[in-house]
Amino acid sequence: MTPTERAGLRLFGVEDGSFEAFPTGEKAYCFLCGVETKESRIVGIKLTKIQVDGFDATEKLLSMLEAFEGDAVILGGITFAGFNIVDPVKVHRETGTPVIVYSGEEPDNESVLNALKAHFGDWRERWKIIQSLGPIYTARPFHGEPPVYFEVVGGTREWGEKILAASAAVSRIPEPVRIAGIIARGLSPAC
Repeated sequence: MTPTERAGLRLFGVEDGSFEAFPTGEKAYCFLCGVETKESRIVGIKLTKIQVDGFDATEKLLSMLEAFEGDAVILGGITFAGFNIVDPVKVHRETGTPVIVYSGEEPDNESVLNALKAHFGDWRERWKIIQSLGPIYTARPFHGEPPVYFEVVGGTREWGEKILAASAAVSRIPEPVRIAGIIARGLSPAC
């Protein structure tokens, strides 16, 4: 992506904070942070809480995106706060904004399916969201670092690669996702 193509690029990166993996007693919650950037500047930060292993991340994200008018939403994965799954197809359908699901490691969907089957009565509903995504692509958005893995809803592979390359400011992690993760983890209680 050329500097001219980067000019005005508005992105919304999403990442979660730390949480207790197997809480006892009451329901546990985790921070979900969204960072909006224009070019390389932060222009907005949104914060909410989602239930650990719940099913409220999609609706909470849609609330965060109500005023967002940008080029892409970049999710730091599809699962947040354990197995609280964001539905990228629904996010794209309801906002009209393309969604990129980013991962720094190759997704292991077989292990995800096994964990869902073992721990969730509604595993079919959760798995259906994961299956609704297209193929998993790889790219090297930052020179000298390992590849990243991504899926795209509402755009092409080539478009997704350009967005990831344009947003890789200091590492292969898209900058709005990296910043959202720092904020969410910084606000999270020590686990």
